[in-house]
Amino acid sequence: MAQRVAVVTGGTRGIGAAVSRMLTDKGYKVAATYAGNDAAAQKFKAETGIAVYKFDVCDFDACQTAVGQIEKDLGPVEVLVNNAGITRDSTMRRLTRDMWEAVIDTNLGSCFNMSKAVWDGMNTRGFGRIVNIGSINGQGGQYGQVNYAAAKSGIHGFTKALAQEGAPKGITVNAIAPGYTSTDMVAAVPANVLEKIVAKIPVGRLGKAEEIASGVVFLVADDSGFITGSTLSINGGQHMY
Repeated sequence: MAQRVAVVTGGTRGIGAAVSRMLTDKGYKVAATYAGNDAAAQKFKAETGIAVYKFDVCDFDACQTAVGQIEKDLGPVEVLVNNAGITRDSTMRRLTRDMWEAVIDTNLGSCFNMSKAVWDGMNTRGFGRIVNIGSINGQGGQYGQVNYAAAKSGIHGFTKALAQEGAPKGITVNAIAPGYTSTDMVAAVPANVLEKIVAKIPVGRLGKAEEIASGVVFLVADDSGFITGSTLSINGGQHMY
């Protein structure tokens, strides 16, 4: 069997980078996408040899064009990891429409844009794996993150609905809901706030990006075909249900 091609959005930093590296180590041909940090992307490419593609996942047409180019370069996309995400945290009193739209479009809209771009091919070939990266804050909410929590919660609903469409065609669609993980995004949280967060995590520490990546590798495997519409919570026991 030829190497399966995997696309990881936001795949050059943080959790996405860990996913890209681990999939490569497992024998996948990986395309890591990014939005704007050229220096980080080129450093990542130089260190790993993983192909990188720059485009805006909020732009439907750009996603269509990029997937077309990736398939021309690497082959049919059989695995998609929708990981791209941003935060624009604020309480409702200060939250602007632009902050709302930026987070909804990047975190949730991109799942539609990218899934749409690969869906027909996966249906035709009778195989596909899509993993959407949600969040513990999409499950339980978080003060000052109305936009982020709404987007991530939307991802969990999107996953369950699309899984029903893909199931008869050999396409699985699952989500991972990471807890607080040691990434640049979490590093931006004030130290006193982060200390309180860690105190609520039963295992007593932040997660590692590689621990999230391990969940992705499990869900995209060929022999994980009976798992679909599920959300895998990787959060150190902070939120259980």
